[in-house]
Amino acid sequence: MTPTAQIIMAGKGTKRGLDSDDNEFSPNVKKAKVESDDVAVEAVCENIISRFKMSNVLSVNAREKKIIVNGKVTDQDAVVILEKTPFTEDTLAEMFNGSTVKPDMTNYIYSTYHLQASPHLNGTVIKTTLVCPVTKNRIRKYIDQESVLVEETRIDYEYITLPFIEKHKSFSLQWVYNILQKRAEVERIVFEDPHPQTGFVLLPDFKWDQKQEDDLYLIAIIRRRNIRTLRDLTAQHIPMLMNVFCKGQMAVLEHYSLPASKLRVYVHYQPAFYHLHIHFTKLGFNPPSCGVERSHLLADVIQNLQCDSYYYQKRTMYYPLREDSNLLSKFKAAGRV
Repeated sequence: MTPTAQIIMAGKGTKRGLDSDDNEFSPNVKKAKVESDDVAVEAVCENIISRFKMSNVLSVNAREKKIIVNGKVTDQDAVVILEKTPFTEDTLAEMFNGSTVKPDMTNYIYSTYHLQASPHLNGTVIKTTLVCPVTKNRIRKYIDQESVLVEETRIDYEYITLPFIEKHKSFSLQWVYNILQKRAEVERIVFEDPHPQTGFVLLPDFKWDQKQEDDLYLIAIIRRRNIRTLRDLTAQHIPMLMNVFCKGQMAVLEHYSLPASKLRVYVHYQPAFYHLHIHFTKLGFNPPSCGVERSHLLADVIQNLQCDSYYYQKRTMYYPLREDSNLLSKFKAAGRV
C-alpha cells in the first residue's frame, strides 16, 4: 500500500466555492495549477509538499487508512489528506518474495506477522495473518459475496439453526481453548478472570495491529464452554455478563486510558464461532459486522434478560448470511427464505 497525498490551500479570510475565480493562491501555487510542462508541474507540487508545516491532526480514519492534518505552506493555511492506496495483484509476488518478515504470534492454524515490504514498494510495514492449513469451506469465508437478511423465529432456531450448530461441532475451537488454557497468545492477554463460572480472558482481536487506539478492538472470551450464542443466555448468566462488562471496561481504561463512554461493547448473532465472546471496540471506529443487523449491545442484552429470563430464547432474530452459507441453504430448503 503506497501513501498518496492531497494538499488543499486557502488564503486568509477567503472562501472557495465550486465555481469561484477568486485569487486565493500565492503565485507559486498558481504556477502548479497552470504550468503546462509536466516536469515543471511535478517539481512545483513536490516543493509545496516539502514546505508544509503541520500544526494539528484534524481527523484519523483507521479503517480507511487515512489521516487529515492542518498546517501551513509558507504563510497560507493548508490541509493535507494522506491515505494508503489499495493493494494491487501485480505487486503481490514481489511483496511475498522480497519482504522481511517478523513473526508476531502463533495459535493453532493462525499466525500473524509484521511484513516489511521492499523499498520499491515503499517499505511499508504490513500486518499479515496466515491461516494454514485451511479447508475449502474456510477459504469460502474470505471470498466477497452478497448477503441475505434472514428472519429466525424461535421455531426456526429450534428446527433449523440449532440442528445446524449441533451438526457442525467439528468447527474447531481449539484456538479458543488454547487461549483459555494459556497454551498460546499468553503475552497478548490484557486481562483475565480465572473464575470458572463468570471468568473470561480479554485480548486484542486479530484485526487490530495495536499500533494506535483509534481502531482499538479486543474480544473477551468467556471460560464456560456450554454457552455458544446469544440464544443460550438466560437471567442466570447476568452475573457473568456484568462481570465481563465491568471488568472489561476497567481493563481497557487501565491499559489504554479509554473510558467506558468511548467504548462499544457488543455481541454478534450469528457469531463467527460458536463459543460466546464479547467485542470491545472504540466508539467511532466501525469494524466489519458492527451494524445493527448483527450486533447487540451488551448493556441491552443484560437489561433484556433482567426483564425476561428467556428473552433471547423466545424472540425473533434478524441477521445477514452470505449467499454461500450452509445455514442459508437450510433456511431455503425449509422455505423460510
